Amino acid sequence: MRLSNLEILKNKHFLALIGNGIISVVSVLNMALIYRAMDKAHVGMWFFFVTVYALSDAIRNGFLSTATVKFYAGTEKARAKEVLGSVWFLAIAITLAFALISLAALPFLGLIQSEGTLIVIKWFAITCISALPYTVTFWILVADERYLAILWLRLVNNGITIVAISVFIYLNQMSLQKLLIINVVTNSITSLASILARYTQFKTFFSRTTTCIKELANYGKYSLATNLSSNLLSSADTFILNIFLGPAAVAVYTLPLRLMEFVEIPLRSFIGTGMSGMATAFNKNDMARVADIFKKYSGMLTWLFIPMAILAFFFADFAIGLLGGGKYVNTEAPVVYRLFMIMAILYPIDRFNGVTLDIIHLPKINFYKVLVMLASCVTTDLIGVYFTKSIYGVAFASPFTLLSGILVGYFALRKHVNYSFGEVFRYGYAECVALIKAKVISPFSKKS
Repeated sequence: MRLSNLEILKNKHFLALIGNGIISVVSVLNMALIYRAMDKAHVGMWFFFVTVYALSDAIRNGFLSTATVKFYAGTEKARAKEVLGSVWFLAIAITLAFALISLAALPFLGLIQSEGTLIVIKWFAITCISALPYTVTFWILVADERYLAILWLRLVNNGITIVAISVFIYLNQMSLQKLLIINVVTNSITSLASILARYTQFKTFFSRTTTCIKELANYGKYSLATNLSSNLLSSADTFILNIFLGPAAVAVYTLPLRLMEFVEIPLRSFIGTGMSGMATAFNKNDMARVADIFKKYSGMLTWLFIPMAILAFFFADFAIGLLGGGKYVNTEAPVVYRLFMIMAILYPIDRFNGVTLDIIHLPKINFYKVLVMLASCVTTDLIGVYFTKSIYGVAFASPFTLLSGILVGYFALRKHVNYSFGEVFRYGYAECVALIKAKVISPFSKKS
């Protein structure tokens, strides 16, 4: 039966995919403006600050986001209020702890020479506090599957940022200081919008219980370990580059990373859909179905990324120039982008290895997998920078990190799920051919 346009717009999977796509495009536009408005050093300092903030946010999110969904979604009203109140208590406690650590460092500013570190200390606390209501609201809306509200709030957040940056660029007054102010103001406005729309459910704070707080904390420590390790993995390159090569190198290296957002859109969407299918199959003890879904989704994405990698190889200079401006075309960024896109062909297998380990109740193994990748990343980055003294040293170390994760995931998962790399490619190819025949060739033949 064919869905009507209204039914499609109400479909949660469609809204999640469209939401991810729109926000990714808006985020890339934001990055394009930032790269054009400031010099490499200041862009690098901005992304260093964003990386440190993202690391702290990974702690807050890793500890509470999954726990919020698990313990709140679909529960009775009294239990829901108890859970949300406890979530609010823990979120406030974590945020205040971050703020106090940042404030404690203020007396030592005179001893610090790194401008990037100074910016982090000065702006970290207020940024964490300004984003708190919006962050907790996001967890609640995800649990309630209110994807339209999520999209609206994220558009408010990103839209105000684009307008503010554009205005300062037009007035020729854009600077790193103003960007940090815009970030805090934008977070504050989005948090205020969440409060006015009554999405935050802050009144539940008074329904918290010590028992529920302990329950959430006990559960959260497991998801926190994996989430924090994953964030450290994605942040390690930035920290090493900032320490050994400076903020300008961070700016150049971050540019191709931002372009990889267009790979993340289908990857996140396929993972979200595949997770629910694998979870249903696993709960029915149907491991053959789990294996089929794993091979189908990871295989289809692998074949999808092959033409994307080929296009990126030939149009890397154009893509880098479009996002960052002409001043970045003659840097290492295009070569790094080509390398990342070639690596992206193997991303689906790596990501689905990790997701499937979580689904079949082996999160500890997935955590070990991420730790192995983190150790490989730091080791190869340091060796690469030592011998090359350039961004290439970090970039060309990345494949070793990816391959280490794939191998660990493969041998761990093979004990429980029957699959091989060859089957992934065959399944993916067959599914792609079937999809093209059903959606492209068949309708065209009927019209003819």
